[in-house]
Amino acid sequence: MARLIAKTPAEGMLPIQIGDCRLEERLYEAITWVAPFDGHETAVGKEIGLALPGPGQMTDGGNRLALWTGPGQALVLGPPVAPRNAAVADQSSAWVVLTLSGAAARDVLARLTPLDVRDTAFPEASTARTLVGHMTASLSRIGPRTYEIMVFRSMTRTAIHEIARAMKGVTARAAL
Repeated sequence: MARLIAKTPAEGMLPIQIGDCRLEERLYEAITWVAPFDGHETAVGKEIGLALPGPGQMTDGGNRLALWTGPGQALVLGPPVAPRNAAVADQSSAWVVLTLSGAAARDVLARLTPLDVRDTAFPEASTARTLVGHMTASLSRIGPRTYEIMVFRSMTRTAIHEIARAMKGVTARAAL
């Protein structure tokens, strides 16, 4: 009988450290899409243990993050949730979550996304659906110099390649 071995999407490819930037995989217990039924947003927030975020925002409940993904919907990262008054779908195997950190992280992202990632335009706790390279992604700023990039699992190798290439480009430019 065949033995299956569980592997993360970026198994064996990360972490990568180039200059003062680091790219690593972040594993969450679950990634759950949640869309509260009309009028039940507050109740669903209480049930999952954190307020659902407004447009372009994320909320942090300690062991869970909720990312706004569109009108009336969010992705909840952390322990699984199953609120009664919401449509729910497990998205855990659909995504890879990459954490980019370091003093030049913003410069790296500026090479990859059309999104304005300056502090004034994209402060901490901001999130957006955007492009990273040519891939559809969710980009969240989780710290002063730390970002989480979510792309579809099938794009993991491409995302790592493109981000690492941008990291090398920023490091080379800094050396000039």
